[in-house]
This record gives sequence, C-alpha cells and structure tokens, in this order.
Amino acid sequence: MSLFKRKDSSVWWVKIIIDGRKVQRSTGTDDKTKAQEFHDRLKGRMWEEQRLGVKPQRTWKEAVVRWLEETSDKATHNEDKRKLIWLDAYLGDKTLNAITLDVIDSVRGAKLKETSKATTNRYLALIRSILLRARDEWEWIDKTPKIRLFKEFANRERSLTREQAGKLLEELPEHQRDVVLFALATGLRQSNVLRLEWSQINLEQRHAWIHAAQSKNRRPIAIPLNEAAYAVLLRQKGKHLERVFTYQGRPLNSANTKAWKHALLRAGIDNFRWHDLRHTWATWQRQAGTPTHELQRLGGWKTGAMVERYAHLAPDHLAVAASRLNPLLGGYDLATGR
Repeated sequence: MSLFKRKDSSVWWVKIIIDGRKVQRSTGTDDKTKAQEFHDRLKGRMWEEQRLGVKPQRTWKEAVVRWLEETSDKATHNEDKRKLIWLDAYLGDKTLNAITLDVIDSVRGAKLKETSKATTNRYLALIRSILLRARDEWEWIDKTPKIRLFKEFANRERSLTREQAGKLLEELPEHQRDVVLFALATGLRQSNVLRLEWSQINLEQRHAWIHAAQSKNRRPIAIPLNEAAYAVLLRQKGKHLERVFTYQGRPLNSANTKAWKHALLRAGIDNFRWHDLRHTWATWQRQAGTPTHELQRLGGWKTGAMVERYAHLAPDHLAVAASRLNPLLGGYDLATGR
C-alpha cells in the first residue's frame, strides 16, 4: 500500500518503488488528501529522476554527512560539527534546492540574536562552502543562493601588559600557572599546549615541535625553548609518562575553567580570552623587535598577512629607512625658514 500509518504515529507515510528504488518517508500530515498530494509529487519526481535523468533531490542532511566525511582532517572539524548541530534546526528537514535566500536570511537573523556578526559569518560561510561543493564537485545541484557575509573590521587584538601578566600568574593555581606561562613563552594555541607530549620535546637541544596534523594550517611548527619555557618543562618532568601538563596525575584537557575565570577577576583583567595569551606573546615579540618573517615562523602562521596586524607595535625598525631621506629633504627645510 502506497499510503499507510504506523502504530505509533497519526501521520501518513508513503512507500514508493520505481525500477527497484524504494523510498519510504513521512508525509508530515494526518490529512489523507494532503498526504496523497505529497505521494503523487514524490512519485512524479522519482519517475523524472529515474527515467529522464533529472538530478535527485538531495537533502541538507546528506550533504552534511558527506561534508564531514570529506573534511575529517580539517583542523576545525569539531568546530564544524558544533555549527552543523546548531544549523540542523533550520536546515535539517530541507532539500538543497529548498535552501533559498529567504531560508538563509532566517538563519542569519536567528544567529545574530545570540552572537556577533563575525561569529554569524562563520556559520553562513560554512553553509556557503557546503552548497558550493554540492554544486561544483558533487553535482547535486545546479545553482546556489548568493550568500552575503557581514562586513568585518579588523578586531582589536587584546593583550596583557607585563604587570597584568604578573598579576594573573600570581592568582592562578600552580598547575594552571605553568600552562599560562608556557603559552606566554611560546605563543602556542591552547590545544597545542594542553596536548603537548614528551615525545615532542628534546630538552637537551632545548627544542619542541608541533606535528603538522596538530597545527591549524597543517604545517609543522618548530619551537625553540627560551628560558621561561625550558624552566616550565623541567618543573613538569616526571609527572606523567606521555603528557606534559597534568593535574593530580591526569592530563589537562581544558584551560578555560572556573579557576581561570576567577583568577582574571581577582587580577582585575576583563574582556580577555585564553587565546589572547597568543596575542600577548605576539605583541611582546614585536615590541622586542622580532621581524615579521621570524614571528611568522615562530607562531606557525600560514601567511605574513596574519602577522602584519602586529606591525604597528614595533615601528622602530622602520626608523632607519625613514631617515634615509634626511639628506634630500634638509635643504627644503632651510628654504622654508622653518
């Protein structure tokens, strides 16, 4: 029977078989007339797909599954998963062809109510990437809506002064103090610090490294150990066979804890995230005169453009270049009587 009801449901279901292809799904209605209309439309579409070569109506859920399979090696894979779980409430029941600009606008408006424009852009960009792949690589759809993102301005890079960093370290519990100090000494991201293993460290040569698979841009990062970083590692030596940073014998898996937040409050530091420790490190490096190409390699940034946001913090290295025009412009200064 093409239309039927399940024992545990009041809505009608359809079962259609064409050329061996079987489809069984809910109509979403308990009205038999509407259910029959749903059945007829679905059967007609299946016939067109099978006999006329019309592309089948792929769903957003199918696209998500394939996307996650094909991008499982992305550094942001888990972040994509979290975004897609949130998006499921708005796109989970739709076919790809049904994702129109109106649907995108509803997603944009809903996300904007709970977060910033920059974060909303990350969700919209993920939708756009999946739809473009469905069009250009999988050939599931012929066109995609033109998804526009909010214009973003350069963010203020939050960093600590030496005094603020000292106060924060004083307020942190001992096991977190060394984690934060190591981040300030190396500029590593939180995940790279917390998951650091002794197999990635050579204390004799004062050198550590992050494997390409652990790096955000999938390139290995070399970490020369300065005195502060080296001292931290010596204090951790012998506490665990594999992992460097632990608490009561167990590897640390999170740093953004209540203890971290309370320490910030006691130190009088607001609007500061754990990732801003990396910005602090980069700021201090630039202020100390570290050139762009060296900072890029130390921080594991893929392009120099990512480092240029710190350029204004160390203008002294340009002073020599600017002074080269002194002999040429000196005469003009005399001529104007100034």
